[in-house]
Amino acid sequence: MDGDFRTNFVREPGSLRHHPALVLNADYRPLSYFPLSLWPWQEAIKAVFLERVDIVAQYDKVVHSPSQSIHIPSVIVLKDYITPQKRVAFTRFNLFLRDQFTCQYCGTRGDLTFDHVIPRSSGGITSWENVVAACSPCNLKKGSRSVRKAGMCLRQAPCRPSAEQLRNVGRKFPPNLCHKTWMDFLYWDAELDH
Repeated sequence: MDGDFRTNFVREPGSLRHHPALVLNADYRPLSYFPLSLWPWQEAIKAVFLERVDIVAQYDKVVHSPSQSIHIPSVIVLKDYITPQKRVAFTRFNLFLRDQFTCQYCGTRGDLTFDHVIPRSSGGITSWENVVAACSPCNLKKGSRSVRKAGMCLRQAPCRPSAEQLRNVGRKFPPNLCHKTWMDFLYWDAELDH
């Protein structure tokens, strides 16, 4: 009996686990598009009570404390503006995002790795300007040869992206989960239908 009570009391209701809040900066833009800036509903409610955010939209779901009830926020906006990072970290994820999750040799998606355009064995360095996303078959085909010697060509020359360029690329990849209250904030600068 005691074990059942504890399990039921501690277990989070499954229906509430899937109610994240879209987090907007003070300028009403998402903090990031890809990955989309989302907080679990518990963090969103905590931020509301700490007066760090304002609720812009909410779900129909309500959570209760002993003294009050609150609708779960679906969109929140920070009260203080967070300056977006200017420097883009050179990470595998950011490299794939820059290349739009596409092999830069054949254009396929999925099963990506990365390739040194000028091979390391020929003095190529690991940098934004020398590394591209590549599918495994193209990476194996090119091997440690130059692009020209492998009889291949790049879809576009690799370069260091700005933070704004990565944000713009990220907006091309809509999230799997997208609540109707988020739409105006995700695509606020998209071209309107005539």
